[in-house]
Amino acid sequence: MASSNGGIVGVDNPVQVQAEQVTTFNSTGTLTTQPLTSQVQYVIVAGGGAGSGGVGGGGGAGGYRSSVPGENSGGGASAESLHPVSGNSPYPVVVGAGGVRGATEGTTGTNGSNSSFDTVTSTGGGVGGGFAGATASPGGSGGGGANTTGTANQGYGGVGGVNVPGVFYRNGGGGGASAAGACDTPASPPAPPYIGAPGGAGVTTAITGTPQTLGGGGGGGHYTTLPGNIQGTGGAGGGGNGNALPGAPPQPGQPGNAGTANTGGGGGGGSGNLGLGGNGGSGKVIIKEPALTIASGMWSMDAVYDNVSAGTWTNA
Repeated sequence: MASSNGGIVGVDNPVQVQAEQVTTFNSTGTLTTQPLTSQVQYVIVAGGGAGSGGVGGGGGAGGYRSSVPGENSGGGASAESLHPVSGNSPYPVVVGAGGVRGATEGTTGTNGSNSSFDTVTSTGGGVGGGFAGATASPGGSGGGGANTTGTANQGYGGVGGVNVPGVFYRNGGGGGASAAGACDTPASPPAPPYIGAPGGAGVTTAITGTPQTLGGGGGGGHYTTLPGNIQGTGGAGGGGNGNALPGAPPQPGQPGNAGTANTGGGGGGGSGNLGLGGNGGSGKVIIKEPALTIASGMWSMDAVYDNVSAGTWTNA
């Protein structure tokens, strides 16, 4: 007769307890699930795109996907469904690298690389384009320097730049996970302050218990022959600042700032002649296995029959 299961005939069906586990991947690896895990929450951020040189557009943020209940995925989407898994099983995790800037101001850099967990993939951020000839691309979030698109449910697009030839050049910010890049048209004639275009903001998650913002777009590069330039800020979530080159006569260009590592932030656009863009930030993958307590309190008749037939049923 069972001693602690409420008087039900047979042996006790013991309580099984599994603690919550959150695993953060800043580089490619493998997640081995705990024995009782059957579904997980995830945040998957791809690598950010590189910014462009020569008064360049900011890079787009890496695509952002989330299945955390009550939070958002990128591009304004709601959280996705929890992902089914098997307990005590290995699953591949890929963390995408950030895009690499072009070697010259007119050379197009690269998009960020995809990140993934099992079968769920986030798309790398788009590279920024520039006035010197580099071409912007779509991506998880699109690169600035042209009107680009982000991937549905992952991020927003970047925007093109504006200029007053010989006087004022402002290139667009890269898209972020929660907002598009921007580029305001200057006053006519331009008047200070001359502020570079910002990258789009990322998404905030509390999957680890501590809020963090990921997936910010890179700020656009900026140049004017007039004094008083202010750099275009990268979007919250690791976007690199664009550079702002002030004043006449023309000065050597300055590079954009890199997106922050393991945020999926886009690189900032460079400013002036020979100012290169910033590299994109690498991505991140976070997996959360929930705490579980499994206790049926009794054995099913099928389980009783199987154990009796196998000779494994004993009174406790």
